[in-house]
Amino acid sequence: MKRISVINGPNMNLLGKREPDKYGAASLAELNETLTRKAAALGVHCEFFNSNAEGALVTAIQEAADADGIILNAAAYTHYSIAIRDAIAAADAPVVEVHMTNVAAREDFRRVSVIAPVCKGSIAGFGAQSYVLALYALAEDF
Repeated sequence: MKRISVINGPNMNLLGKREPDKYGAASLAELNETLTRKAAALGVHCEFFNSNAEGALVTAIQEAADADGIILNAAAYTHYSIAIRDAIAAADAPVVEVHMTNVAAREDFRRVSVIAPVCKGSIAGFGAQSYVLALYALAEDF
């Protein structure tokens, strides 16, 4: 069975409470439940990790480096964390960068991703469905 690690960065623990007009009303736990159900239907097992701390995210990426794939929402760290970028580059697992909002249509600073060049792909702007699309891509060995 394929193993996909879903790693979420800062403020993602506030899903459902934080700017629901941008991020929706579902909590992170509800998002994880949806992914677990979709993964089971695909014959995939998902593991979940969330932290507001950059170093913890680096460690989580390193620990998931041998997974069949990583779905990563590095949140604000997307725009400036070279440490997370380096962890992704060192991982054997393909990493799909996800964002719930269309970062290209937001503030200028959100339009820059230092992690995108070392990710297999990026999916943004589809709310929680961004994660599901990343799951499908990794399950199908895109």
